[in-house]
Amino acid sequence: MKLGKLFAAAMGIMGSLVLSTTVYAGTNELTGLEVDDSIAGQRPVAIMVDNEKKALQHYGVGEADVVYEMMNSTANGRITRLMCLYKNWQNLAQTGSIRSTRTTNVILSGEYNAVLIHDGGPFYINTYLAQPYAAHISGGFTRIKNGKPTEFTEYVFGQEMLSRFSKAGLSTNYTAALERPTHFLFNASDTGNGGTAANTVDLSKVFPHNSSKLLYNAGTATYDYYEYGALHTDAEDGQAATFKNVILQNVTFSQLDKNGYLTYNVIGSGSGYYITDGAVIPITWSKGSETGFTHYYNAAGQEITINRGKTYIGLVPSDSWGNVVIG
Repeated sequence: MKLGKLFAAAMGIMGSLVLSTTVYAGTNELTGLEVDDSIAGQRPVAIMVDNEKKALQHYGVGEADVVYEMMNSTANGRITRLMCLYKNWQNLAQTGSIRSTRTTNVILSGEYNAVLIHDGGPFYINTYLAQPYAAHISGGFTRIKNGKPTEFTEYVFGQEMLSRFSKAGLSTNYTAALERPTHFLFNASDTGNGGTAANTVDLSKVFPHNSSKLLYNAGTATYDYYEYGALHTDAEDGQAATFKNVILQNVTFSQLDKNGYLTYNVIGSGSGYYITDGAVIPITWSKGSETGFTHYYNAAGQEITINRGKTYIGLVPSDSWGNVVIG
């Protein structure tokens, strides 16, 4: 497969890793799946999506290439928020609803060189958004009357983002070199991980407000996402949020104030699980800098290869890691 040039210069990527200035033409670097050559060098967007029950049903979450779920606050039953990454975003239909971001999301979007799409956030984010690697667009997106309170009425469309990129002077293509042509290491074909049975990934005691859970769907060989006791489906077309890969990271966090705002300590290392095709293996993870990739390793210390497709990444607070139930 031919290589397409991405950019010649790296911006603010630290460490001793060899940087790549190319992506594989025709390959989505987030999923390993085919993508049109015309957007091979297009940077992703990372869209902040409200995950309160009142915000449901979501629009567009099932189309995301990578979805992060993480505790948004230590208050309110540790309610979660989603950060959805899209490679092919310019023609997205109604997506959201959009809500505020947190410090951790700025850091994580930095490793993808993604543009963070959100509506404000606590003042703690300001220091992070001021960093050279941070690109974001905040607020002013489309409001749609849906009978809900105002905070649940903001959505974004692909062409709207394209216009906002232009107004903000942001490049739609990568502005920093990547560590390698794909974000994860992908298997050439669907491959089991050789682990133990994992038909249920129960995070209901980790994220008790949402009661998040992923159940293996043998028919699609993917994990369907459930919350609030029901399958997560798209409001527009009924598409289920389902993932080929599930990655759980055991991460400590620093609480910032009495209101429950926090920063996950995602720069560092820890333990975790990789789950695919009905099986789980223990892993470790490591991230060296705000723009450095998060790498995942098996018990032998080798970086894991994952199956091509969509990936769910759950950041599990270390103080509730023991509440993860897989079986």
